[in-house]
Amino acid sequence: MLSEELLAILACPACKTAVTLKHDRWLVCQNPDCGRKYPIKDGIPIMLIEEGDKYVKVSEDDLESIEI
Repeated sequence: MLSEELLAILACPACKTAVTLKHDRWLVCQNPDCGRKYPIKDGIPIMLIEEGDKYVKVSEDDLESIEI
């Protein structure tokens, strides 16, 4: 689980908008025009634009079922 302090400073690397934690395993960009989703693997956020691009079309509800 990420600390509140870390969550407060993280932003989407593509558009610089804040991200929120979903299902304890995903950081979701709050910009509706961006929509990138970044996985958290072994407690480490993978905040690479290329990684976020993989999940742009995945709904937030479907994130929980994706194996990362």
